[in-house]
Amino acid sequence: MSVSRRLLQYATLYKRMILIALVMLAISVTADLMGPFVAKAMINRHITGIQQTWYQTPGREPDATLYQNHWYKRGDRFTKGEERGAPITLMEVGAGFYVVHQALPNMTNPQLHGASVTVDSNGKSMTVKAQRLTKLQLFHFYQPEIPGMWFLAGLYFALLVVSTVFTYGQRYLLQVAANRILRKMRRDVFHQIHRLPIQYFDNTPAGKVVSRITNDTEAIRDFYVAVMSNVVSGIVNMIGIYIALFILNVTLALICVVLLPILVVWIVLYRKYAVTINGRIRALLSDINAMINETIQGVPVIRAFNREERTAQEFEAINNAYYEGQTKLLGINSATGFNLTNVLRNIFLISLMAFFGWRYLHLEGLVSFGVLYAFIDYLGRLFQPVQQIVQQLANLEQARVSASRVFELLDEDGTDVANGSMERYRGDVVFDNVTFSYDDKVDVLKGISFAAKQGQSVALVGHTGSGKSSIMNLLFRFYDPQSGTITIDGVPIHSMPRQHLRRHMGIVLQDPFLFTGTLASNVNLGDESISRERIEGALRNVGADKLLGGLPGGLDAPVLEKGSTLSAGQRQLISFARALAFNPAILVLDEATSSIDTETESVIQDALEVLKRGRTTFIIAHRLSTIRNADLILVLDKGVVVERGSHEDLMANRGRYYHMYQLQQGNVSA
Repeated sequence: MSVSRRLLQYATLYKRMILIALVMLAISVTADLMGPFVAKAMINRHITGIQQTWYQTPGREPDATLYQNHWYKRGDRFTKGEERGAPITLMEVGAGFYVVHQALPNMTNPQLHGASVTVDSNGKSMTVKAQRLTKLQLFHFYQPEIPGMWFLAGLYFALLVVSTVFTYGQRYLLQVAANRILRKMRRDVFHQIHRLPIQYFDNTPAGKVVSRITNDTEAIRDFYVAVMSNVVSGIVNMIGIYIALFILNVTLALICVVLLPILVVWIVLYRKYAVTINGRIRALLSDINAMINETIQGVPVIRAFNREERTAQEFEAINNAYYEGQTKLLGINSATGFNLTNVLRNIFLISLMAFFGWRYLHLEGLVSFGVLYAFIDYLGRLFQPVQQIVQQLANLEQARVSASRVFELLDEDGTDVANGSMERYRGDVVFDNVTFSYDDKVDVLKGISFAAKQGQSVALVGHTGSGKSSIMNLLFRFYDPQSGTITIDGVPIHSMPRQHLRRHMGIVLQDPFLFTGTLASNVNLGDESISRERIEGALRNVGADKLLGGLPGGLDAPVLEKGSTLSAGQRQLISFARALAFNPAILVLDEATSSIDTETESVIQDALEVLKRGRTTFIIAHRLSTIRNADLILVLDKGVVVERGSHEDLMANRGRYYHMYQLQQGNVSA
């Protein structure tokens, strides 16, 4: 499905509000476009309308005016059958108004010659005597028109008020709808993050993911708030203006229709050159965010190894590429923006005036001055929506590119978060001939088989890359194996919803992650079912109450992002308490004591001996002294279990484990 169609699908979620906004838009456009018609009526009926034949009336009448002691009324205001007196014709010649004492129907092209005027009337040229009107006399002829002019002026103002009110309403509703659409889209993106497999985050820098949620969705917001409202408004305005132009004069309207193919070609050419540049710009912006995120995370390493200058050079290269892309896009926008719109408007205006002047000079009265005024007014208005649409082309393409990136994330395969829960299982774990590869090319686990009963502790040891953490990744279903089965209490874990499976598991990582909040919120992770008493008990059981008791605020002590104000040991203790507070059936300790000093480790080891009872515990450790009491020790090498047994059994075998242990104890001669 195309990006544009998917964007419109989001819009249909709030179609009622959008439809109401479009109805209000139609009303506001109609009211706004009625203005030139009112102005045309004022010009033709009341301003230039007095230039026609007037007839004498028997006496004073509402529409009559006094001239040379006689009352006269415009010929177009006599009713059928009404008696007409002596005629006079009023005309404008040069800078003055003149009266001719005879009827001159359809007069055009008046020219003054002394006290005479030459006019064309019904296709014949004639010269007649004329008398110039004084300002007071001219005002008397205009006096009957004043009520009608006031009425039309009031109508014009009323239409302006209606247009303003409904324009505000439609813009408000469209922007509210746009913000709701964006809220829904951001919610979908955030929920999608929780559906994505861990592998996605292994292969995608965090900064790029953040960029899609923030920068790209903000660009999409511009589509709904600015692009959609302006483009829809512009299209409706153009349709209304063209209808008005054809009502006024078909010939002149056909001249303006030429603008439509020009606009289409304009948009096609813009998209041809701008789409690629916009895609490059959005990608570079993600790269910038990714590098900034990586730099912030790695500031201590960068400074420790004096990498500031090199990092700055790498950032400058990306930043310069982004600048060059923006400059190219700016050049395209400038070439196809406001100036080009003005050029086209002036060309059309000059063409219209030239056409009208040519027809008028050839004595072909094409249109009245009122129609010409309305046409020029509409022509000026026509280029306002054109300019609106053109100015939004850049935002439109940026939004389309950003939307494609967001939809690409939304289209990633994921697993829906399962509702409900499952009963706490015992924790009997069996790996049966499990083989696993991260890239479907190199197997990191090869035929792994073992069993762990409830209440047992299983230790995984081996050199880096031997597959220890991969076994735990499979147990948590962060990944699924290519072959073999993993069961808990005899049930294959691939048949269990991931969230239900992990609900009864706890894990303590080598580098624990703490969230911004308080000490208590980092233990229960916002789970209201875990009371403060339970939090205190978990902290006490791991011996954290001694090391954390001095923090100001106790359980409400603030914790910054990643626990930057706490020591490594304190962070690890909080991570221990977090795992134990959830009372897991399976507990995984992944190098959990490597960041803790010897004294703290002794406290935790004593607590763990008590806490292991009744639950299955997996321990990944390089320090073999911490796993001497494990019920089962699995020694891995290149994804294969090469030795298994208790500490005493493995030491008696004098194999790989024995040599590793002796080496760590400092007995190099072993």
